[in-house]
Amino acid sequence: MRIVYLHQYFITPKMSGIVRSYQMARRLVARGHEVHMVTTDQEASPGSPAWRETVEDGIRVHWASIPYDNTMSYRARIRAFFSFAWKAARKAAQLRGDVIFATSTPLTIALPAVYASHRCKRPMVFEVRDLWPAVPIAIGAISNPALKAAARWLERFAYRNSARVVALAPGMRDEVVATGYPSDRVSVIPNGCDFDFFSDIASGRELRARHLWLGDRPLLVYTGTFTLLTGTSYLAKLAAAISKIDPEVRIVGVGAGRDFENTRSMAAEMGVLDRTLFLQGKRPKNEAAAWIQAADLTIALFTGPQIVWRDAVQNKFFDSLAAGKPIVNNFSGWQSQVASEAGAGMIVSATDFDAAARDIVRALRDRAWLESASDAARALARARFDRDKLGAELADVLESVHAEASDGAGRHSVKLERG
Repeated sequence: MRIVYLHQYFITPKMSGIVRSYQMARRLVARGHEVHMVTTDQEASPGSPAWRETVEDGIRVHWASIPYDNTMSYRARIRAFFSFAWKAARKAAQLRGDVIFATSTPLTIALPAVYASHRCKRPMVFEVRDLWPAVPIAIGAISNPALKAAARWLERFAYRNSARVVALAPGMRDEVVATGYPSDRVSVIPNGCDFDFFSDIASGRELRARHLWLGDRPLLVYTGTFTLLTGTSYLAKLAAAISKIDPEVRIVGVGAGRDFENTRSMAAEMGVLDRTLFLQGKRPKNEAAAWIQAADLTIALFTGPQIVWRDAVQNKFFDSLAAGKPIVNNFSGWQSQVASEAGAGMIVSATDFDAAARDIVRALRDRAWLESASDAARALARARFDRDKLGAELADVLESVHAEASDGAGRHSVKLERG
């Protein structure tokens, strides 16, 4: 079948960011389907054509020229969301897929997906990656009562027009069902582990050898965006506490975002920048993978109200498991509990930096624990988060929706029981 896959932030492994859509789409291609990805060319320069097309490992990618990055103001990002929704609606309809598959965020991705679904009379499947609008409302990003009402209406509009909903965590499924959506039409397909990214074990050793400040010293690595929501200034405070206990420990931060410079400035003020904490900035996926390979431990961060981190499914968590690296979490959400219960990681305090430092240093210096936790991480990755298995589950969902439509059900819509 022809699948029109809408994801505003689609990237390939040559770029920096989350590659779930790339990994899922290429597995759909391998299964024999024709996949058209509709996305944005986030680094487009002025004067770029409105659309360009490439083929990425069999995925036919349609790139809309709409610059975007997470350092933009909230107003500018909203403009980018609606600009893409307008352009993507026409493109998705022109492609005339057998199934329309849209993945959030932003929630505005539902607008072009529903338009294409109605226009082509084909079913739509909606994937929930984050709890929008609950999270932006909780952190104050959406505070206007009218905008809150509009965002909640858009959430239900997306579900109501979906033949199936895919959620990335059990808690997300529960939130979808709480809107009145039928529970038997929600599938939980979490993020997954991409073992091929971490097959080059030597890359970590080579990276360590290139940096005299690292060598064979204990290493804690953070990869991902630097935002107020992830609270990456935590790294500077943690580095200061660790430097008092064990100055040989090294912490590396790989990524970029609105909180990067704040984290750098704080580390400099505390005297740990380029001594205990080394910030590498934005790097391609393969180089970020090498840093994870070099790590003894990785760390995942979150701050804010519980709704923000309760059902977190961060890419860094799955990358750490795929590389066989234990993961430290400073919050007690779903992924934190999964790792802790499997013996593949631990939860440290988000506010007591001295206690967190003691726990991390103790783990870094305990070779027996590190080996046991590494084995547990690999086992957890294979048993629960193998991307091949999860890709097959997504293909099953899309194929079943297509089969239902082909049997005469047509475009599917759901009447929500509540809300």
